[in-house]
Amino acid sequence: MINPVLDPQSLVFWTRIGATILCGGIIGCERQLRGKPAGIRTSILICLGTYVFVSLGASLSAQTLDPSRVLGQVVTGIGFIGAGVIMSKEGLVKGVTSAAIIWVLAGIGATIGLGQLVMALAITLVTVSVLLGVELLESIFKKLRRGAYSQYRKQQEFFEE
Repeated sequence: MINPVLDPQSLVFWTRIGATILCGGIIGCERQLRGKPAGIRTSILICLGTYVFVSLGASLSAQTLDPSRVLGQVVTGIGFIGAGVIMSKEGLVKGVTSAAIIWVLAGIGATIGLGQLVMALAITLVTVSVLLGVELLESIFKKLRRGAYSQYRKQQEFFEE
């Protein structure tokens, strides 16, 4: 018998695929509207890829393999992808938030892969709330833009060349 999580003819399979598209799309839309790396397509694909690997790992027989190892390897791989979006130029580091978003997207995909759809949606909403909320706080309280963030704002054009 085929596991319904892995059966493309099952409602469970398509519900989880839909959840990865929804969650990845919501976060990706916020990033793309701001012109950041890891926009809609990338965000959906990170969620989807993590979902696939975690679902496959969870479906393995625990008697012959340790499914938690799959999750550990996903975390390592996502860290590598996240490091790829971090850049440094003349002492200014850029892309750390995008790398953190990639990490969160993988967590959301893993959550969906383990069947926790409500939790995945909650994490998605909290993530977007943090991204939008901090932006709002920065616009209200100018002091939050001190330090590295003020340098970032001044040199932002430098990276866009």
